[in-house]
Amino acid sequence: GLITKLKSAGISVAYLTLHVGHGTFRPVRTKDIRRHHLGNESYHIEPETADAIEWTRKKGGRVVAVGTTVVRALETAVTPDGLILPGDGKTDLLVTPGFSFRVVDALITNFHIPKSSLLFLVSAFACLEFIKQSYRSAIEKGYRFYSYGDAMLIL
Repeated sequence: GLITKLKSAGISVAYLTLHVGHGTFRPVRTKDIRRHHLGNESYHIEPETADAIEWTRKKGGRVVAVGTTVVRALETAVTPDGLILPGDGKTDLLVTPGFSFRVVDALITNFHIPKSSLLFLVSAFACLEFIKQSYRSAIEKGYRFYSYGDAMLIL
């Protein structure tokens, strides 16, 4: 799989535990995305994972999140000093275009359904027009969408 290929290319991988809630998949039905409620999702970050992220950042490396919920967990767990707090936490962070990322530099994620909070999060990494163009290309090439579909890397 993808993670195995990353590891074999010499890329370090660190893990965290996520408990994804139903709110992640709830369609956005508000005109103003900021009024959309995600609900809390629990996560656990081991001290070794926090250390690995901090080491990567100090060395000038990039932190690549695998999944949108990883983005939300890491961006919630960062302190004002830029350190990652290990341990248990909850996040209801809504990431939308204009969000200032403090931890995550890139994202590996699948192709999300329209009108979802996940699509807004993806659009925070790249402009919406670029995302739309990428989705059109994915459809033309027969890529699979949703949770068990194909993945994309957004740098």
